[in-house]
Amino acid sequence: MPSDTVTLAQRQSLRYLLDSVRGSNAFYRRKLDGIDFEPDAGDLALLPFTTRAELQKDQEAHPPYGTNLTEPVEDYRRFHQTSGTHGRPMRWLDTPDSWQALTDCWCTIFTAAGVGASDRILFPFSFGPFLGFWVAFDGASRLGAMVIPAGGTSTLGRLQMIAENAVTVVCCTPTYALHMAEVAAGHGIDLAASTVKSLIVAGEPGGNIPEVRAKIEKAWGARLFDHHGMTEVGPVSFECHEKPGGLHINEEHYLAEVIDPSTLQAVPDGTPGELVLTTLLRKASPLIRYRTGDQVILTRGKCACGRYYARLEGGILGRVDDMFTVRGNNVFPSAVEAILRRFDEVAEFRLTVFDRGPLAAVQLEVEPVSATIDARSLCEKVSRTIHDELHFKAGVTPVEVGSLPRFEMKAKRFVRK
Repeated sequence: MPSDTVTLAQRQSLRYLLDSVRGSNAFYRRKLDGIDFEPDAGDLALLPFTTRAELQKDQEAHPPYGTNLTEPVEDYRRFHQTSGTHGRPMRWLDTPDSWQALTDCWCTIFTAAGVGASDRILFPFSFGPFLGFWVAFDGASRLGAMVIPAGGTSTLGRLQMIAENAVTVVCCTPTYALHMAEVAAGHGIDLAASTVKSLIVAGEPGGNIPEVRAKIEKAWGARLFDHHGMTEVGPVSFECHEKPGGLHINEEHYLAEVIDPSTLQAVPDGTPGELVLTTLLRKASPLIRYRTGDQVILTRGKCACGRYYARLEGGILGRVDDMFTVRGNNVFPSAVEAILRRFDEVAEFRLTVFDRGPLAAVQLEVEPVSATIDARSLCEKVSRTIHDELHFKAGVTPVEVGSLPRFEMKAKRFVRK
């Protein structure tokens, strides 16, 4: 659809959404009380933001699910909850209609990556309460693909499942894709010669960090596709086959804005800011102008793939609250990871920031791939590169091989003290 048609469809969906929540959703009935807003052409700034903090407060005041429910609780069939990385976990419910909308999003993610009914898709993680596992699995089933759950087994066991079942697509975090490659190399398994043609990654910014992407694609001999979403919002974005290096917002389902997190005012397209989302078709448990905390650069126009959907250049650049400042330099952890991934001698790392106002101190632990590596020389090279490119000094120290944790889900390499 051309962009004006997309906008028209969004505004129509927004009207339906607002009519629904004003009628039966206690949370948004309170928030929207007294606000005069015309959905077809009104300024979105007239609608209030929704924040994670107020959703958490609402669930604490009205346990267990809060009041952001448009239908009677008996009509909900799906329960999920957030990871709690940024506070107390939030519980989230979906009706069959809302769940259908979410699986529609995953069908778009898969088809944009060239995945279809002939594929065999491996899900190498233990299914927990997070939404992403389940909705991706159901979306793949709707496409007619073979879906292979690989929870409850080791990384080596999952690699064997890939070989034995001629798996063509793997869904995981960028961190776990790298860890699987590390384990494969340690057991003499040539991943690049496997049947896997594509990896769809999410959960971290790594999929659109060029150095991370290059390392994964080289190890697997396969194309990487990035994606991002959240339990409370759903599967938001996808990477098209024709133009890597960015994420399309699925604008049939999401209305996207970008604001300055300090002034809360909209920023021009192409300017960094915080992503704000309205879930247009998940009416049973909606979010209106939800501040995601994700730092993005949004652009518009026709993509090489033919879509007019808004595009996040470079994907998710980082979390607004993860940015740290060292002697006037604003730095995201993803910028440090981009440097680390250039060094083939680095197996894993951990970044600790000691907040002391403008004099924040940065400590970086680096684990080499082998005990034969000159760890001291490696750390000196890493420190020098960080200073040259990010303009601050980090204390870089080596740690023993195998001593840093490995992650199946979201990596926790960034520590703030």
